[in-house]
This record gives sequence, structure tokens and C-alpha cells, in this order.
Amino acid sequence: MRKVYSVFIIIVQFAFGQEKLSETQKLATTCKVWGYLKYYHPNVADGSKNWDEQLFQILPKVDEVQTATEFSLVMENWITSLGEVKGYKAGKPNSKVDYFTKNIDFKWIDNSKLFSKTLRNKLKFIEENKYQGKPYYVQYGEPLLDFKKEIKYSDFKWADRNLRLLALFRYWNYVEYFFPYKYQMDQNWDAALNEMLPKFSTPDSEIDFVLAMKELVTKLNDTHASLSSFKLFDYFGDKWMAVTIKIIDEEVVVTGFQNDSLAKIDDFKIGDVITKIDGKTIAQIIKENKKYVEGSNPSAVLDRFYWVILMGKSNTSEIEFIRDGNTSIKTIKRYSYRDLKIQFPEKEKWKLLSDNIGYVNLEALEINDVPIVMEQFKNTKSIIFDIRNHGNDTNFAIAEYLNPSPKEFVKYIDPDLSYPGRFIWRVGIEKCGKTNADYYKGKVVILVNEKTFSHGEYTAMGLQVAPNATIIGSQTAGADGANAKFEVIKGFPTSFTCYGVFYPNKKETQRIGIVPNIEVKQTIKGIQEGKDEVLDRAIRYSNTGK
Repeated sequence: MRKVYSVFIIIVQFAFGQEKLSETQKLATTCKVWGYLKYYHPNVADGSKNWDEQLFQILPKVDEVQTATEFSLVMENWITSLGEVKGYKAGKPNSKVDYFTKNIDFKWIDNSKLFSKTLRNKLKFIEENKYQGKPYYVQYGEPLLDFKKEIKYSDFKWADRNLRLLALFRYWNYVEYFFPYKYQMDQNWDAALNEMLPKFSTPDSEIDFVLAMKELVTKLNDTHASLSSFKLFDYFGDKWMAVTIKIIDEEVVVTGFQNDSLAKIDDFKIGDVITKIDGKTIAQIIKENKKYVEGSNPSAVLDRFYWVILMGKSNTSEIEFIRDGNTSIKTIKRYSYRDLKIQFPEKEKWKLLSDNIGYVNLEALEINDVPIVMEQFKNTKSIIFDIRNHGNDTNFAIAEYLNPSPKEFVKYIDPDLSYPGRFIWRVGIEKCGKTNADYYKGKVVILVNEKTFSHGEYTAMGLQVAPNATIIGSQTAGADGANAKFEVIKGFPTSFTCYGVFYPNKKETQRIGIVPNIEVKQTIKGIQEGKDEVLDRAIRYSNTGK
């Protein structure tokens, strides 16, 4: 029996040793190990080593290996070269701390087909005896996360494979350990790494590399996520149509003008429905470019598609459009951003509508205006708060007039820098409002749509807890919480949501957004007729309660 068992062990070891690895397997696993050591190894997380240079030194060795045995040996020797990891008696998790663990996952370390037993044990030992000091590569800052200790590479050259892979490895691990909503992505983050690696390792051109960066960021399904590069203008163009638009059911409808005079030159009318641009249907344009447009949900993605639709390389564009039921084709002009001279009309802060209904535009309202408008509207039957925008930090001041007592409305998770990948529920639940017997007794109506984003969603959550509050509109942008902004590498500024925002019962808002009590969507017909269908529905509700 012992002889049979020994033969079995030999066969298993032989099978492991002879498994040939693809380039993607080798690089993806190197990315994971490099990031893991960066944030967990006591002799790396303290910043005492040039960790980028360590990657550049290990990559040629990784390229040379063919089998899992060879790969494991390279990783083992690398870890050994970093110095001793001293064991310590790990303390038990603090029972008073409420941990959020949906993002943390080290199952990849248990991959017996890829890692030798020795390597697996080394990696697990590092987690059990992880760095205990102040992290060097990530710190708390403004708004929450700070990656400023990274080397900038002011002379970054896209043709350098090492630097391309560094950009990918950095970003992938930022998300792996510090993005609170990794568990909500459409695509598994490991799968995204495998898909994107060839595009970083062997791009055909500089623009292909830049587009790969853009595509990687879009995979977060986060409306806060972004990536900028002047090179994107080489692909998408840098000239704009003189209109504003909304995409409804894969049709582009003109909703306004960025410059009245320039739009008049091209004979644009509000309500024109653009069906083709330079021979391509809107559906084709969306399909071809969707992987480059960030957004937490389909509504947010379409709202942010405006730049793909409006921008181009040429000074002119041929469009097919429908007006008054007739389809026509014409050539319109595009303008540089400077020549576009966008007009920003002044917006009315508040007004009294008919039937004793107050209306407040929270994009224009300032905090000093709050006592004035609330005094003016204190005897109205309803106040409509329009938050189809970002908001202007007036939410707490308004809430003091709407509630009889402080109300819980939001709960947060923050990254646990002592255990990267884990998050911690903040102690307590944030409240708004104050003790106020003379609070507003009428209906509180909150208008939302896909432009209700980040602080706008936070504002809607705060107003939502008022007595007799009703939300009317459509799905919001689904990205609440602070937006961490940083450079992945020189010339590529980016961002993503850095702490999690939930309802007091821990229900998610990310991707879902603020769900309206009464759903109303703007229609092409409504735009053409000059109607604000969401506001109209709010007025009807204010008058009838239905």
C-alpha cells in the first residue's frame, strides 16, 4: 500500500512540474504576487525597497520559465531574497469592530496546479505575519486614499513593456485591495486581468495601449471611475457639435445648445432625433465604444456617452436626423472646445409654482439661501427639491427644516489599511436633521435621474428620511462616496470610489442608485413638446397624493 501511495505522490509531483504555463498565466500570477507582497510583506510594505525595480528584475526571469515548477521556484527565491519574515502571535479580530469582508479573497494562493507547496506555505505565512507598521504605498489622505508615494516616471514611454505592465499591475492591485465595490463588478476582477494582459503586454500601437488603460478602468462599473489622456483625442477626436443631447432607447435627441449662435448655423432644433453620424447608426456607435465609457449602471453609461457622440476628428460631420416625422441628411460643423465658447445660462434657485407648490433647484441653491427659501415655503402644500444634478452642499441645512428629530440616513465602510482587502464599517450611523417641533409639514418631493450623482445621491438619501417624503424620477448614477483621484503612472490620471455608502440597514447604493417611489422617465415626445415630464408628475403628486 505504501508503495502505491509513493507512486501516486510521484505522479502528482511530475504532473505539477510539467504543467506548461502561458504568458498570461505567468504575468497574471506575477501581478497578484507582486501586489500581495507590496501590501503584506513586512520588508516590502514599509517602503524600504524599490518595489517597481524589483518587478523589472523579476519579469525577465518569469518570461524564461516554462512550467509551474520553474515559476514557483522563481517566486520562492524572490520571496527569500526579501529577508526573513518573523512570526508573531496574531491577535484575534476585535469583536467590537464590524468587518466587511466581501472583497477579500486569497483563494488564488491555494492553487496547487500553479504553486508548489513550499510557495503556498510561504505566501500564507506572510499573511499570517503581515506588516504591522504604517503602510508606505497607501495612506489615508484626502478624500480618503493617498497613493502619492509611488514613483512618478516623468519620462514614461509607452513602448517600454516594463512600464506598461507596471501601470497595469499598480492599477489592478489598487482595485484588488482598496476599491470597496469590487464584489459588485460585472466581470470577476481576476478574469479582467487575464483578458487585459495581452493588450498591455503586446499592444500594436500607443493608442492601443491608451485604449487598454481606458477599458480597464471602465470594467469597475463605477460612475466615479475615470481615466484621462490627451492621446484619447487622437482616437475620438477633439472637436464638438454645438448641442447637448440625451440618449433614449439608442436614439440621440437634441435637448439644448452649447452655443446658441453656433447651433443656429447648423439649423439644430430641440427635439431633433439624430439617427446616424457619418453613416453609423447610434446603436453601432454605442456597441463599438461601450467598453470605453465608465458608469455604474446602463442609465449612467448612456448619460456619459455624450462625448463619444458629440466628438470627432473632422471639422464637419454628416448626420441623419428626424424632425417632424421626416428623415433628412445634412452636414454640420464641429468646433474645438475653445471655439465652442459654451454658454452657461444662470439657473433660477427657487420659485413658487401654481397651487402653492414650492420648487427648489439644489444645483443653484447655496447654503445661505436655505433659511430664506424655507421661510418663504413654510406654508406650501409641497416643496419639490430638484436634485437631477450634483447638489451644492445644502442637504444638512435643509434637513434641519424637514425633520422633527435627527434621522439616521447613511452608513459607510472604509478600507482597513492594516489588512488590505478588508473594510470596516464606520462606528454609528450618520444622521441629519435636528429636534424641531416646527418642522415642515407638507409633502417633500425629491426629483432624481441619471444625473443625480455622488453627492447628489447622498443628498437624496438625506432628504428621503423626512416625513412624507417621496422620490420621483428614474435610476440615479449609482456611485456614492468620495472619489479618490491619483495618477496610475505619469500622464494617466484616474479615479474611483474609495469608501462605501449604504443605507442604515446596510443595503447597497452602488450601481443600484436611489430607487424612486414613482418612476418617471423623460421621453423624446416630451422633449419635443418642451415638457419636463418628471416635474409635471411631481406637481400632480403634490396636488393629488397620487
